[in-house]
Amino acid sequence: MTPERLSECLAIIRWTPDTLARVLECDLLLVEAWMDGEIEIPPKAAAWIEVLAQTHMVAETGKPKGLKGKRFRG
Repeated sequence: MTPERLSECLAIIRWTPDTLARVLECDLLLVEAWMDGEIEIPPKAAAWIEVLAQTHMVAETGKPKGLKGKRFRG
Protein backbone atom coordinates (compact mmCIF):
# COMPACT_ATOMS: atom_id res chain seq x y z
CA MET A 1 0.00 0.00 0.00
CA THR A 2 1.34 3.39 -0.92
CA PRO A 3 1.20 6.33 1.47
CA GLU A 4 -1.28 7.96 -0.92
CA ARG A 5 -3.59 4.94 -0.79
CA LEU A 6 -3.32 4.86 3.00
CA SER A 7 -4.47 8.50 3.08
CA GLU A 8 -7.34 7.68 0.71
CA CYS A 9 -8.41 4.71 2.84
CA LEU A 10 -8.36 6.76 6.02
CA ALA A 11 -10.51 9.42 4.35
CA ILE A 12 -12.99 6.76 3.18
CA ILE A 13 -13.35 5.28 6.67
CA ARG A 14 -13.27 8.76 8.25
CA TRP A 15 -10.31 8.02 10.50
CA THR A 16 -7.37 10.19 11.39
CA PRO A 17 -3.86 8.77 11.71
CA ASP A 18 -4.36 9.03 15.47
CA THR A 19 -7.50 6.88 15.27
CA LEU A 20 -5.65 4.25 13.23
CA ALA A 21 -2.83 4.19 15.78
CA ARG A 22 -5.30 3.76 18.65
CA VAL A 23 -7.19 0.98 16.85
CA LEU A 24 -3.96 -0.86 15.99
CA GLU A 25 -2.57 -0.13 19.47
CA CYS A 26 0.65 1.21 17.99
CA ASP A 27 2.54 4.47 18.25
CA LEU A 28 1.26 7.44 16.24
CA LEU A 29 4.81 8.05 15.00
CA LEU A 30 4.71 4.64 13.31
CA VAL A 31 1.51 5.51 11.43
CA GLU A 32 2.98 8.88 10.49
CA ALA A 33 6.10 7.12 9.14
CA TRP A 34 3.84 4.96 6.96
CA MET A 35 2.00 8.03 5.73
CA ASP A 36 5.25 9.85 4.96
CA GLY A 37 6.62 6.84 3.11
CA GLU A 38 9.55 6.53 5.52
CA ILE A 39 8.83 2.85 6.12
CA GLU A 40 6.65 0.29 4.37
CA ILE A 41 3.22 -0.49 5.72
CA PRO A 42 3.16 -4.15 6.81
CA PRO A 43 1.19 -6.25 4.30
CA LYS A 44 -1.30 -7.54 6.89
CA ALA A 45 -2.02 -4.01 8.13
CA ALA A 46 -2.37 -2.75 4.56
CA ALA A 47 -4.78 -5.55 3.65
CA TRP A 48 -6.88 -4.94 6.75
CA ILE A 49 -7.09 -1.20 6.08
CA GLU A 50 -7.98 -1.84 2.43
CA VAL A 51 -10.80 -4.22 3.41
CA LEU A 52 -12.16 -1.65 5.86
CA ALA A 53 -12.13 1.03 3.16
CA GLN A 54 -13.85 -1.22 0.63
CA THR A 55 -16.45 -2.23 3.20
CA HIS A 56 -17.18 1.41 3.99
CA MET A 57 -17.52 2.23 0.30
CA VAL A 58 -20.09 -0.56 -0.15
CA ALA A 59 -21.92 0.42 3.03
CA GLU A 60 -22.26 4.01 1.78
CA THR A 61 -24.45 2.81 -1.08
CA GLY A 62 -27.01 1.45 1.39
CA LYS A 63 -26.97 4.40 3.77
CA PRO A 64 -30.48 5.78 4.41
CA LYS A 65 -30.92 9.01 2.46
CA GLY A 66 -34.06 10.33 4.16
CA LEU A 67 -32.34 11.16 7.46
CA LYS A 68 -30.11 13.97 6.20
CA GLY A 69 -30.94 17.16 8.07
CA LYS A 70 -33.54 15.51 10.32
CA ARG A 71 -33.75 16.69 13.91
CA PHE A 72 -35.40 15.40 17.05
CA ARG A 73 -38.25 17.66 18.09
CA GLY A 74 -39.21 16.27 21.47
